[in-house]
Amino acid sequence: MARNWLLFLCGFAVTIMMICPASSSADWNILNQLRKRSEGAVSAGRSLKNYCESWRFNVELNNVRGFEVVPQECTDYIAKYMTSTQYKSDCQRAVEECQLYLTTCCCALKGDGKDAWIFDVDDTLISTLPYFKKHGFGGNKLNLTSLEGWMEKSKAPALEHTLRLFHEIKKKGFKVFFISTRRESLRDATVDNLIKEGYHGWSGLVLRDLEDENKHVKNYKAEARKRLVNEGYRIWGIVGDQWSSFDGTPGAKRTFKLPNSLYYIS
Repeated sequence: MARNWLLFLCGFAVTIMMICPASSSADWNILNQLRKRSEGAVSAGRSLKNYCESWRFNVELNNVRGFEVVPQECTDYIAKYMTSTQYKSDCQRAVEECQLYLTTCCCALKGDGKDAWIFDVDDTLISTLPYFKKHGFGGNKLNLTSLEGWMEKSKAPALEHTLRLFHEIKKKGFKVFFISTRRESLRDATVDNLIKEGYHGWSGLVLRDLEDENKHVKNYKAEARKRLVNEGYRIWGIVGDQWSSFDGTPGAKRTFKLPNSLYYIS
């Protein structure tokens, strides 16, 4: 019986070799982990980078949702991306697409003061990256008290690409509104921060009241847009870094998503 079992194992191994030909070095496969240790280390390193890039990419596609922290093995990768020229380039490309849209849509503006554009605030107009640099680049669970304490200091730097876009949109004749997930208690600090960084001449800043505390962010923002529409505004565009800035109705004619892999707000 032992001899028969041995013959079975040999036949099974041959069958596996026949139906699973060796993959090229460019195609990662779990079988690669059976290679010699040095090659396995390189393969494992490549697969981790691929995994983290895939995770980040799927966050931007809104396939990965509701995460509370960046995967621990990916925090270094996310840190490198968010402080890289690639991040700046990705943001700039989104802005360029928005500028292209502006060249085609503005001929339809009525000029009655009711053509509106909406921006998110954090990591759209001003950056929380200085805070997250000191708090694990999203690898630590968010401490809202700590973050709001940092926001109170009004030191968030402007994101240069959206600062230029903001002024361009304003010059086109749009009324610009900011809809933020920040609490109403942060209004003075937020206004001071925005003005100090060069954002002036906007038409309104919507922050969360106590009655909004228990609402999903997407519902809170949709309700804020509905109030604008009820006042007669036509929403031509929204720029934000979270999908919850766009979800729900009424929507905008176009939306433009900026990259953000540090946190998820729903």
